[in-house]
Amino acid sequence: MPETAVFAPGTVAWVDISSKDVEASKGFYSKLFNWQPQTIPDPQAGGYTFWMLNGKMVGALGPTMSEQQPPSAWAVYFATEDADATAKKVKEAGGKVIAEPFDVMDQGRMATFQDPSGAIFSVWQPKEGVKGLEVTNQPNAYAWVELHARGIDKARPFYQKLFGWGTKTSPMGEGQPDYTEFQVKGNSIAGGMESMQPQPVPSFWLLYFATTDVDGTAKKAAQLGGKVMAEPQDFPGGRFAVITDPQGGSFGLLRMSQ
Repeated sequence: MPETAVFAPGTVAWVDISSKDVEASKGFYSKLFNWQPQTIPDPQAGGYTFWMLNGKMVGALGPTMSEQQPPSAWAVYFATEDADATAKKVKEAGGKVIAEPFDVMDQGRMATFQDPSGAIFSVWQPKEGVKGLEVTNQPNAYAWVELHARGIDKARPFYQKLFGWGTKTSPMGEGQPDYTEFQVKGNSIAGGMESMQPQPVPSFWLLYFATTDVDGTAKKAAQLGGKVMAEPQDFPGGRFAVITDPQGGSFGLLRMSQ
């Protein structure tokens, strides 16, 4: 199984889910993706649990920390070499700092921000501990992240200033918003488009996990108590579906055609 190498600044380094019912989330995702939960024994970690796939980290799970947070939500962390400098750039580019940079034990340093469209994201600056995801773009591992923005025209220049992302925008056909691919050194690392979600759903980043069988995995998710929010369907690059887990966390399933 190929491992993820060095995380270039601005690329996805980590994903995790916050849940108000950690044990239920462990059961759902363990059965759906064959992930093995590995809880950090240190009490300072607050029950933070790594998702393991064949001995490699593919994400994590932790308890929801406040009543203001949704019952369950996936979060994306982009790599940075300096979380404090990134926080300063967020403010300069028109975003908001939700959580100022702070140390996560001796593992690294993180911060959480909100872009001008309202979408929440975080950054991760590794230190002595976790560098990031150890496996990506393989079945049952992280594969893609997509911004659904209420105001993509505000979000696009923000991320260009913050991470130096290049952009490639393509029309998606009648009645569909244009699709933007965010790029680092010419490689597409994330997507974005104007949100088609009904009000009052805010802007958000949607994570996708790879699967060899979108239809079968979506069916299994429903059998485990999840909901299929977007039925399996083809797009120019492959096939996808969108799922909400039993605790309310949304994520996508993705199979690329190449």
